[in-house]
This record gives sequence, C-alpha cells and structure tokens, in this order.
Amino acid sequence: MTQINSNYQKLQAGYLFPEIGRRVRAFQQENPQADMIRLGIGDVVLPLAPAIVSAMKSAVDEMGTLEGFHGYGPEQGYDFLIQAIIENDYISRGIELKNTEVFVSDGSKCDSGNIQEIFDIQNKIAVTDPVYPVYVDTNVMAGRTGSYLKSGHYQGITYLAANQHNRFCPEPPQEKLDIVYLCSPNNPTGATMTREALKKWVDYAKQNECIILFDAAYEAFISDPDLPHSIYEIEGAKEVAIEFRSFSKTAGFTGIRCAYTVVPEALKGKNSSGEPTSINALWSRRHSTKFNGVSYPVQKAALACYSLEGKKQISQNIQYYMDNAKTIRDGLTEIGIEVFGGDNAPYIWLKTPQETKSWNFFDQLLQQTHIVGTPGSGFGPSGEGYFRLSAFGLKEKVHEAIERIQQKLKI
Repeated sequence: MTQINSNYQKLQAGYLFPEIGRRVRAFQQENPQADMIRLGIGDVVLPLAPAIVSAMKSAVDEMGTLEGFHGYGPEQGYDFLIQAIIENDYISRGIELKNTEVFVSDGSKCDSGNIQEIFDIQNKIAVTDPVYPVYVDTNVMAGRTGSYLKSGHYQGITYLAANQHNRFCPEPPQEKLDIVYLCSPNNPTGATMTREALKKWVDYAKQNECIILFDAAYEAFISDPDLPHSIYEIEGAKEVAIEFRSFSKTAGFTGIRCAYTVVPEALKGKNSSGEPTSINALWSRRHSTKFNGVSYPVQKAALACYSLEGKKQISQNIQYYMDNAKTIRDGLTEIGIEVFGGDNAPYIWLKTPQETKSWNFFDQLLQQTHIVGTPGSGFGPSGEGYFRLSAFGLKEKVHEAIERIQQKLKI
C-alpha cells in the first residue's frame, strides 16, 4: 500500500479557519434564524476599484482578439507589472531593485508557505508567537519539526513570545537561528515594527548568517509616517531578507489572486559543501518549475493599482477599513475591554474579559451576539487569552456588531 507523508498527521485539529467554519455551521444549523456578522477571517468585502475593473475588462477584451491574445506568460511576471511595482513600492522609498528580483505570484499565502522548500530540512527556524498558522504548518508538512507538544508548540521550532511586555514585537534571541519569520504589520496582533526594531533583526541576521522571511502583506494600512513599509528600508536588509507583498487586502484581490515576492540577488545561502549559493536563483528555479504565472488580465488589473485613479480609489477603500478598525477599538474600549492594534493594521487584538479561554470566548461571542471572530490560541500558545477581530466588514455591520457586543455580551 502506498505510504502517505506522515508529517501531515502531526497537524493539529485541522487548519484554524476551517475549524471556525465548522463551529459556525453547527451553530447555524441549530439557530437558522440567527443573523451572523463575520469579523473572523480577514477577507475583504468592498468591490474592486473601478480603475481595476476597467483594466481587467480591457485585458479580457484584448485576449479575445488574435493580435491581443496571450498564452503562457513569463512565470516571474510581466515586465510591465514588475516595473510598476519597483517604481511605486520601492524606488518611491529610496530602494532600488532589479526586475529579476521581483516574482509575481497568486498569493503571499502560497509564497510564504512554499518558500521553505528551497531550504534544507535541518535549518533551525523561528516564528513569533502568536503567528500566522501557514508559517508553522508548512514546515510541519515538510518534516522540519518534531511532534506536537501539550504546550501547544512543535518540537524543533523556536517560538518567540509576542506579548504585552514587548508590545507584541519580540527582540532577537541569544541563540543562533537559520530562518526567522517576521510579519509587520502583524497578523494577528496588529502590531507594527519600528525602524529600530527591524534594524535589530537585520543586524542579528547578518551576525548569525540567518535569513529573515518578512511578510509585509498589510503594509498599505500603515498611516504612521515614521514606521517602515519594507524591510529593505533598513540598510543591509537585501543581504538577509526575503519580502512578501500582496494585492489581496490592499486592493481587494482575495478573489482574483495576485501578489509578489522580492528575493534580492545579494541574498546567499550555502550548499552542502559550504559554498555560497544564490537564493534568488533557487527561488527562480522553483517558481518556474511549479508555477505557470498569474494570468494576463489579472496582472493588467494589478497594474491599474498604480494608476492615479487606482491609487486614489484603493486609498479610499483602505481608509474605509481603518475607520471600521477605529469603530471596533473605541467600542470595545468603552466597555472596558483591553485592545491592541487597529491603528496601522486592519486587525484588532483584544484581551479576553476575565481571563476567558480564547475558544470559550469564541463560543460566548457566537452564542450571545452571533458574531464570528478568531480565537487567539489558534495562532499559537501565546495567543491564549486573546482574540482577533477583523476590520474587513461593511461599515453598517461593524457598527451593529459593536452595538451587539456592548448590549448583549455578558462580561
């Protein structure tokens, strides 16, 4: 009989969000009249910006002509989009990149999960805790970890506790690590790393010959001009970091899929003989072998994000979500719930009242108010006692959710 990859059996209780879905479906079956408000999974709700829709329609029409038809495109992405990315997201911040250092893909979730394939199984990895589950689960699937422990940790992973004491931004440890996952603005806590904090990590990576996998999928939500949007704003970061960016939350591409990953040519690892090896070349090989590229109409739609109208319309949508975040923050604070995040990120990280367990609070919120959130413990052991609410909702529903919490939640 064919053997399975037994590493998958180390995974606990299914992926976090399907488990949320299972509990919500069970509740709805028992309470079919319940009017649900979903502030759990971070999916956008506003329509695509008109400039994006127009560009995508035009590209589809182009594909319907003999002269304008496009078949397989370059796996790394069309130059027209890559150049726009570099000019708008990097040169505008004083960062120079080559076209060969940007890889267009169908999502940061995919890239941040797949990137571990090009690294040796023996590398010692670290994640902040709480953490976006994909970072951990994909390394478990690959066999880079040991068993799951009762503490909520996996053997073989270093967990860097992110808590109120360090403002949810842990500093580099004393031990030597090979790969570190960082996310800023952070999912789930909403915390955003300062230049000083990022510099400490870049310095640590250089001193320890470590690679930082930096998830900047929510950088467009940063409003504080003193906070960095890219790790490459820190001197020397090109030698130690890979950066993931996405159009999903920025421009509402969760349903049409487009993102990109930056792998600088200065970034090196070492092979089994100890020789320096280009990480860029390895990722290019993996990307070209396992991915056929993002569709032409979608890349044209992404290009429209950088037009004057596209930028204006996207900015309005981002402000809409951040207004929601303020509504949630202010509403919870009024009834004495301690909240974090929600100022430079679309997530509100709250401390559960009366030290209630995260999943118990999930059930309490669901049953008493018919609101769906995300239990903090689903993001790691240090998330126990916390809860995440998303600002990705229609404004009237967010206001209604806060009114329900204020009136119906028994705390």
